[in-house]
Amino acid sequence: MTKIDKAVVLAAGRGTRMRELTNELPKPMIKVRGKPVLQHILEGLRDAGIREFFIIVGYRADAVQNFLGDGSRYKIAIQYENQVVQDGTGRVVDLARNFAENSAFILSYGDILVNPQNYKSIVDLPDDIEAIITVMRGEDVSKGGAVFLNERMELLDLREKSPPGKATSPWYNAGIYAFRPSIFEFTAKLQPSPRGEYELTDAIRDLAHSGKKVKALELTGEWADVRDPEILAQLNRSE
Repeated sequence: MTKIDKAVVLAAGRGTRMRELTNELPKPMIKVRGKPVLQHILEGLRDAGIREFFIIVGYRADAVQNFLGDGSRYKIAIQYENQVVQDGTGRVVDLARNFAENSAFILSYGDILVNPQNYKSIVDLPDDIEAIITVMRGEDVSKGGAVFLNERMELLDLREKSPPGKATSPWYNAGIYAFRPSIFEFTAKLQPSPRGEYELTDAIRDLAHSGKKVKALELTGEWADVRDPEILAQLNRSE
């Protein structure tokens, strides 16, 4: 069993669907229940044993760095990297190659909120598993990734933003992963998707199809992709 103590958090996006809420702040810095989404994520991961963080910033990077600093007041260590070109999640992960070195790491999108107990399940990576992808049941797969699994919860396929009614999987990509450094072999080979972006999900699919075991972990309790003002209002009403 590998105990993971490093995490990469993607916090470069503006979040245009948040409209005027992100005029001054990147989406991960929007407050939910009195704290920025990013702070909820860092504290949850820290309490699960993560000590070293690599935050990929972009739009209004200063807002993130000024708020979190070097992480010492949260009893963690934070490094930052600026994503200059927004050309997809596959390229973003490449930025973390030197940070990860030979270690396994957690990867989380900076706008995904989960019950913190889930982080404790993902920091232990069994020796025969190359990566973990988290999933939720019953979300609308046209808004994200449809995940196709066998009866042992092993990944068979991943499809991004399938048109409504086209994807026949009950499993939705929940946006938190555990990777060994082998993921970088596959992000390095990525070609642009039909959207013109380098997609992390393509690299994960290629990893699974290479014969390595990619296992799905179903998250429990609350999960939210803080993607628009309506979801934000709902979260803040349910404090």
